[in-house]
Amino acid sequence: MFSLISSRTAGRSRTSATAVAALGTIVALAAPAGLAHAATSDTAPVAARSAGASTAGTTKAAAPAAWAAGTRAYLVITAPGGTSAVTGSVATKGGSVFATYDAIGVIVAHSTSTTFASSMRTVTGVQQVGATRTSDVPADAYSPALPANPSQSSTTPTESNRWDMTQIKADQAWAVTTGSTSVKVGVLDTGVDDQHQDIAPNFNAADSASCAYGKADTRAGAWRDVDTHGTHVAGTIAAAKNGKGVIGVAPGVKISSVRIAEPGSTLFFAENTICGFMWAGDHGFKVTNNSYYTDPWQFNCPDNLDQAAIIEGVRRAQEYAEGKGSLQVAAAGNSDYDLANKTTDSESPNDSTPVTRTITNACIDIPTELPGVVTVAAQGNGGAKASYSNFGNGVIDIAAPGGDGSSGVYSTLPGGKYGNLSGTSMASPHVAGVAALIASVNPSFTPAQIRDQLGVQATDRACPSDTRCKGTTTKNGFFGEGAVDALKAVGGSTPPPGKYFENLTDVTVPDNTTVESPITVSGVTGNAPATLKVGVDVKHTYIGDLKVDLVAPDGSVYTLHNRTGSGTDNILQTYTVNASSEVANGVWKLRVNDNATQDTGKIDAWNLTF
Repeated sequence: MFSLISSRTAGRSRTSATAVAALGTIVALAAPAGLAHAATSDTAPVAARSAGASTAGTTKAAAPAAWAAGTRAYLVITAPGGTSAVTGSVATKGGSVFATYDAIGVIVAHSTSTTFASSMRTVTGVQQVGATRTSDVPADAYSPALPANPSQSSTTPTESNRWDMTQIKADQAWAVTTGSTSVKVGVLDTGVDDQHQDIAPNFNAADSASCAYGKADTRAGAWRDVDTHGTHVAGTIAAAKNGKGVIGVAPGVKISSVRIAEPGSTLFFAENTICGFMWAGDHGFKVTNNSYYTDPWQFNCPDNLDQAAIIEGVRRAQEYAEGKGSLQVAAAGNSDYDLANKTTDSESPNDSTPVTRTITNACIDIPTELPGVVTVAAQGNGGAKASYSNFGNGVIDIAAPGGDGSSGVYSTLPGGKYGNLSGTSMASPHVAGVAALIASVNPSFTPAQIRDQLGVQATDRACPSDTRCKGTTTKNGFFGEGAVDALKAVGGSTPPPGKYFENLTDVTVPDNTTVESPITVSGVTGNAPATLKVGVDVKHTYIGDLKVDLVAPDGSVYTLHNRTGSGTDNILQTYTVNASSEVANGVWKLRVNDNATQDTGKIDAWNLTF
């Protein structure tokens, strides 16, 4: 499910098992049950005053009365274009209008009256009314504080190839396209640190806003991160290819932040999601990523009046966005739950006291189970289903790397930092990035055509020996139509395997010493490739001491690792080096420089693939 999949915010993001390494500092993140769902911050178990410029879908409403204890939020649903006929009744029934989306017939109302919903249901023209939460609307909704603008770390790790990008062949797809600057991707999440060195080059402030509380706040910085989840997601989609930190799946597209998580709780309520989808449609987002589920209900059931209104309101907003050309991609959730065979829900409502309730397949996780939304399951390093990932035959559309066990997805964190997170919240942005690449090479594609292309290009993955996986090799409950493949998605083809050379001789790395290990390359025609693979296996007890370089036959130096990782043990990684200016044949060297005392190690092995 898609609420933030970080286990920390149980109902929000779809992040799981999350250890965040921020430049060497490991921070344990409890992923909220709902986020991945995708994450509310990746919360799923493994979570305005400037009412926004008026747009085609949004009508600016008068500010409601001052906040009072007991204020709750409601969706009042009419026929599209029919909201004006019932707004007067909102006040007579004890409420106030907070925001109006007339194009889809949705009013966001506030009231302290416990009979507001039942009274409004009697008004002519009102089709549905439902409370969107079981807790009070925060006072902050009436005068929202701007999120902090974090100071930026001066540490600049060099770019390195990551297992997730290699697994989906994004590194090969970049030879075809890195994405078009005309393609806008919306990150509907906890916000994004737009000052981050790897995000700033691609950030689109003009189309960013906060939709917390259900009304667009366009003040500068309102879009910033109130957690870490949204910044991590944004980096996976489109971190710049600038020699720093990491590279996103589509490093040439533009990223916009629409913060739909509320500060403090980092929950994603229905009115926030509606605002986000309407904003996406009105601002030309080609793709949106949704690594969360709509709080407070992990599943919304149509036989409950409140939840039925939530389903209808969010469904209309998603349909509006898609009609404007926007494809929604969402995380499947982190509860290892069969979405095709729902029986119970014990995590809702997550804004008050959860209860265990019996449910059926009529109850849906939104937005991920809404029509038209691409539902993404998570894979670990190697391609197997991630242990936490939700599944379900006929529900899962596609699978992508989300991390599992010790292999998380490495991406951007607020303040110029980087770290690992795991969850379907991390899988979804890989698919959103590939969708953006598809849109870049096929600018006339509709959302339906992009969605179809995602399925066509996916690499089939058969069910493992797990009886829970139902379906066929071409489409099943663990992987949907298969594993996302960025290279095939953009019309590229996998190059034939290159020649392989390795050195397995151990070379000791003493303190404060530089050592080298050679490989003699012969029989390769012409220059080395732009995607020379350098496999490195260095055993060392403090890799923050080490600088590791590839030295070409002519003496040119390509830095692979430069004293990052602090006290982490060992470097076991494959790097991609653009060595196309180098003659392939000759003696290549791996140079390791230890810059401190107390910790030593060895070059255990290394290899080159041309």
